[in-house]
Amino acid sequence: MANTKILKPAENAHQYPLLIKQLLMSGPRYNPEQEIVYANRSKYTYKDLVKRIHRLANALTDAGVKPGDTVAVMDWDTPRYLECFFAVPMLGAVLHTVNVRLSPEQILYTMNHAEDDVVLVHDDFLPIIEGIKDQVSTVKTWIQLTDANQAGEVSFDTHGEYEALLAKADDHFEFPDFDENSVATTFYTTGTTGNPKGVYFSHRQLVLHTLSMAGSIGHFDEMPLLRSSSVYMPVTPMFHVHAWGVPYTATLLGIKQVYPGRYEPELLVDLLKHHKVSFSHCVPTIMQMMMATESIKTADLSNWHVLIGGSAMTKGLCDAAAKLGIRLYTGYGMSETCPLLSMTHLTPQDVTLPLEQQTPIRVKTGVAVPMVDLEIVDPDGKPVPHDGESKGEVVARAPWLTQSYFKQPDKGEELWQGGWLHTGDVASMEPNHTLTIKDRIKDVIKTGGEWLSSLDLENMISQHPAVAGAAVVGIPDEKWGERPYALITLKPGENASEEDIQKHLQAFVDSGDINKWAIPSQMRFVEDIPKTSVGKINKKLIRDQIQD
Repeated sequence: MANTKILKPAENAHQYPLLIKQLLMSGPRYNPEQEIVYANRSKYTYKDLVKRIHRLANALTDAGVKPGDTVAVMDWDTPRYLECFFAVPMLGAVLHTVNVRLSPEQILYTMNHAEDDVVLVHDDFLPIIEGIKDQVSTVKTWIQLTDANQAGEVSFDTHGEYEALLAKADDHFEFPDFDENSVATTFYTTGTTGNPKGVYFSHRQLVLHTLSMAGSIGHFDEMPLLRSSSVYMPVTPMFHVHAWGVPYTATLLGIKQVYPGRYEPELLVDLLKHHKVSFSHCVPTIMQMMMATESIKTADLSNWHVLIGGSAMTKGLCDAAAKLGIRLYTGYGMSETCPLLSMTHLTPQDVTLPLEQQTPIRVKTGVAVPMVDLEIVDPDGKPVPHDGESKGEVVARAPWLTQSYFKQPDKGEELWQGGWLHTGDVASMEPNHTLTIKDRIKDVIKTGGEWLSSLDLENMISQHPAVAGAAVVGIPDEKWGERPYALITLKPGENASEEDIQKHLQAFVDSGDINKWAIPSQMRFVEDIPKTSVGKINKKLIRDQIQD
């Protein structure tokens, strides 16, 4: 470390900790009457939000929650969840956002592994809890969440129903100061093998991530995703990496927020139209689902900006959205990175092009956001040239990356080998710092001694006018090692054959984009492509199904 000058502060100078409670100060200050909406059920103001967060803190304290305890939440995307995003860590407790799409056995594992003390559970997930409650080892009490007039019946004791508890709680709570490196949140990321791994983030990390996000998605005129006039509606589950951290940023800025509850495609589009939603974020499969609804055909989508992440955005999806006037942007990150690492960066010249001609820029993985350092390295950990062609693994450094896996230090050391967080993604980087993900290391197809990108093939297949989506995996082949196999979904009312797709791909062979042997000789047209619990294409399951 360099021998720098450090001066002694005044004896009474306040050492200001970066705590989540500070993210709650500005929004209500700027815009106290701004609305926070719950689907077509209810709404309240930022002034109400602050009072409800204080009431929740009192209710949780009454339920026995202390600093250092873990509070789990099983809910849809609701203002209740937003209140928990603040109240739980502001108490000094840890918020465990439970992935409700996991199997009951996996949910049980995550609850026991996280050592949950209190669980807030929506009526819809009570059957899961009824099945595992006798095996939960650390939970001391339960709080019910309901959207009905009365909470659902349960066979176990609870502390009460959320709204009833808030109604009788005081609307003022003295939130303490404490070390900014205290753990604020935890959740579990699922891999292809073994049990889910627990990632965790401190107050300091979440505050810095929020500030960087406010700058990267709100600062540039060419990418006005989140501005003071924006209307924000998440279409990414709030259990998934804090809904990518956007609720914290939206609250910091004091903008209108619309929470849709359980995802129903027609309701999402109705909310989009009614509230004139201008910014959302989702995985590609959810975007395709919304674009397939009847009601979207009558929506004005010219001011809808959508950040796409979780899986690669294909040119076909971006083109289809552009025809509807939707502006799509690529965001890149992972559960371990809080998640934002990079996003689409448009120049003033880029946005002068017709929207359809901006697709090649919008589908790239983008440029590292402020305070993120990205590098591309070879298997020996040495940087590869930033020439847009050389490929290597993406490694990252930023102040908000998970520092290990909870109670799995060996996995943490593997993640941080060589002092960089290893993403497992193969990419290239251009001289202008633009990143393009080529594939997951484990999903690259090794055929005839060459590496073939499954993402590139999916991109090309998606550009056929009849195709809604595609997934490509490598399957064993005695002669070539592996060969590409494609699953394809078609747009409603459209038809296509294997020969049509192969002829379509031949055009990319003729233009020199791929070799002839890259065209899949095996493909299957399906109603739906298998997904993970967070909506990503599940390539391990696809490979297993093909093998079977």
